[in-house]
Amino acid sequence: MLLHTKGVAHHVKVPLLGSVSRSPLPQNDHTVFLAEDGLPDLWDTRLLGAFTTARSLPRDDYAWPVIYRLPSLDHLNEGDWIVADPRGHVNTLFRPTSSHNSLLVTERCNSNCLMCSQPPKDRDDTEYYYQLYQKLIPKLPKDTNEIGITGGEPTLWGLRFFDLLGTLKDHLPQTDLHVLTNGRSFAWPSFAARMGDLHYQRCMLGIPLYSDVYSVHDHVVQARDAFYQTVRGLHHLARFNQRIEIRVVLHRLTIPRLYRLAEFIYRNLPFVEHVAFMGLENMGYTPYNLKQLWIDPVEYAEELGEALDLLSSRGMNVSIYNTPLCLLPPSLWGYARKSISDWKNIYLDECQRCSVKEQCGGFFASSTKVHSAHLRAL
Repeated sequence: MLLHTKGVAHHVKVPLLGSVSRSPLPQNDHTVFLAEDGLPDLWDTRLLGAFTTARSLPRDDYAWPVIYRLPSLDHLNEGDWIVADPRGHVNTLFRPTSSHNSLLVTERCNSNCLMCSQPPKDRDDTEYYYQLYQKLIPKLPKDTNEIGITGGEPTLWGLRFFDLLGTLKDHLPQTDLHVLTNGRSFAWPSFAARMGDLHYQRCMLGIPLYSDVYSVHDHVVQARDAFYQTVRGLHHLARFNQRIEIRVVLHRLTIPRLYRLAEFIYRNLPFVEHVAFMGLENMGYTPYNLKQLWIDPVEYAEELGEALDLLSSRGMNVSIYNTPLCLLPPSLWGYARKSISDWKNIYLDECQRCSVKEQCGGFFASSTKVHSAHLRAL
């Protein structure tokens, strides 16, 4: 599923934030009309703009904001929120029919993980995203179940990070929030204290920890002292009663000490609400580091099972993400979750005749190039 497309911009001077509609009837000043084959001459000037697959405009002096020559409009649905820029890029920000909505708040990061699926970019995009989401969030449906915050590293917003969370809390008080962060900024007690001051009980922080040995974790995230900052940050967050999830990406560098990491989590981080063991996504940096990262999930099933048993037998909430059922022994199926976001979730040809497809989380779209040799229909 597409979340990004590109066409040719006409009279788009500033980013256009709007909600799409396929109805040509008068809408309002934040509606973007979707015109499959062409644009009508009769135009309601209250509309924000229009998107079309047409190869040209109906006339040279067409006066309204338009993105034309778009490859397709099929991925856009009624009520989707989008932003279009003067270069013709159209990004989908929020889909009311989806349960996998996330707001990308920055592409900067203070880590550089070997398997990062969203490689960081060294540019200050804080102002752009801050202004964009201050406008978007008040317009989102109040009955939204969950929203994610992701990056890059969201806490690089500094104090504006807490402004963003405050806006979400005020406008979507019944919505669960899941923030993906490396947790390093919370090593500073004052930053963790600001998080505590929000009293945001619907917010959970998903923080990665890749080893119980500092040098292994620091190597995986390619950042010196990252392990100590992350662990210190986790303890500071616990001090302020924050909800925390630990995320462990499973690959050749994390598997050898997986059981020891589980012991470390139980002994040193017993306050965490959830531990997720996550399959590798072949995106971003991963293809470039595949030789040192890739290990067939079937090969680490024993180590994974031991780590899960250790934590679950001691009362901790654990899950397996991003791993299809056919690659797990049946004894671990109860931990497996359908976790892959709908816009990048696929089932391979072999899956179509599988008897447990409906219970299975499937694959990342990137798995068409690299996946287990043990894939099979059950």
